[in-house]
Amino acid sequence: MSALEVWVDQDLCTGDGLCVQYAPEVFEFDVDGLAYVKGPDGELLLAPGSRVDVPEHLRLEVIDAAKECPGDCIHVHRAADDVPVAGPNAD
Repeated sequence: MSALEVWVDQDLCTGDGLCVQYAPEVFEFDVDGLAYVKGPDGELLLAPGSRVDVPEHLRLEVIDAAKECPGDCIHVHRAADDVPVAGPNAD
């Protein structure tokens, strides 16, 4: 399986929290009530468009989070060629 990357578009985030429920190791809320991705060290990446690698054991959870997100703001792409796998631009 190819490696995946994920990021959150905070401009579209509704703060619903499904992503945090699906994959708390990858997503977390900041004080602004919006979801962000977390780096491997657990630190929130607050810069817009920050991407992180999807841990192999959480691939399905992250993809499900992107598919179920009411704000349609979670982008999951293949790392090798940047093709959308889940989220607003995926087929």
